Amino acid sequence: MKKATVLLVNLGTPDSPSVSDVRSYLSQFLNDPRVIDIPWLLRKFLVNLIIVPFRAPKSAKIYKSLWTEKGSPIILHGENVKHLLQEKLGEDYDVELAMRYKNPSVPSVLEKIRKSNPRKIIVLPLFPHYASASTGSALQEVMDVIRKWWVIPELSFISQYWDHQGFINAFVERGKKYNWQDYDHVLFSYHGLPERHVDKVYDEGPCNEKHCETELTEENKFCYKATCFATTRLLTAALGIPEDRYTVCFQSRLDKNWLEPFSDKVVEEQAKKGAKKLLVFSPAFVADCLETTIEIGEEYQEIFEEHGGEKVQLVESLNDHPLWIEALEDLVKTH
Repeated sequence: MKKATVLLVNLGTPDSPSVSDVRSYLSQFLNDPRVIDIPWLLRKFLVNLIIVPFRAPKSAKIYKSLWTEKGSPIILHGENVKHLLQEKLGEDYDVELAMRYKNPSVPSVLEKIRKSNPRKIIVLPLFPHYASASTGSALQEVMDVIRKWWVIPELSFISQYWDHQGFINAFVERGKKYNWQDYDHVLFSYHGLPERHVDKVYDEGPCNEKHCETELTEENKFCYKATCFATTRLLTAALGIPEDRYTVCFQSRLDKNWLEPFSDKVVEEQAKKGAKKLLVFSPAFVADCLETTIEIGEEYQEIFEEHGGEKVQLVESLNDHPLWIEALEDLVKTH
């Protein structure tokens, strides 16, 4: 009898780079109230009548440049991780992969798991840092499905693991491929969030009053901003990068009320200061995707060159790195 099933959950991807599939993906993603946390009617109007119709054709072109002959990179990396982790864990576990948005969907994969009658389910979202719009949404979706089951097995949820030594070691190993001293500056670029999302972590006072850039406390341990800065401190200590040689920044913003500094603006500012080579880590992503390969690798390269820079070097994500698989194995076995 299987002891446990491990459910890996990542954000998701369109089924194809066609405009219709991208439109369907964006609609599901952006209509999630944990992603755009505004009143229902306003969200429906904003997403379905403004954002998706105008954004889908542009996004489809970007996805076409990202797509490989085998399909979406985030699915390919996820499947590789699933199979490698299965080999590591052995016969006492089943490992499954689902996407919060589109396919393979959380409900369809959970139905497969339900039929296997597991003793325990360990849910492991592939987001190192807790955020309501990512980890919170994935865990809620899992709970919304499982709460309807007649038989509910033992459940274990892994909310975040940004400080897990295996996770840190894997990113350090990726970074060692490049000598940071050969670059004018190093960026640690994390996916952005609206400021109100991190403010909601606290019962009293906004995030910007909690010293999240410099310290981690019991109060801010689930603040995305605080854990991003904490991850950076761990990585820079391990790599020997001094404070004056790196910047923590946030990418993929939708408006000015998102976490700052903005990554694209930092890239522009570094070029204007005379920097010629930038090294960029993106530790919020454990698999290379549109935000790393295209946004950092191509769009930031264009911004950098436009203002006098020469090379933006992206440090590859963990993908299926052996140290990352070992880290996942340890996370599972300790839960």
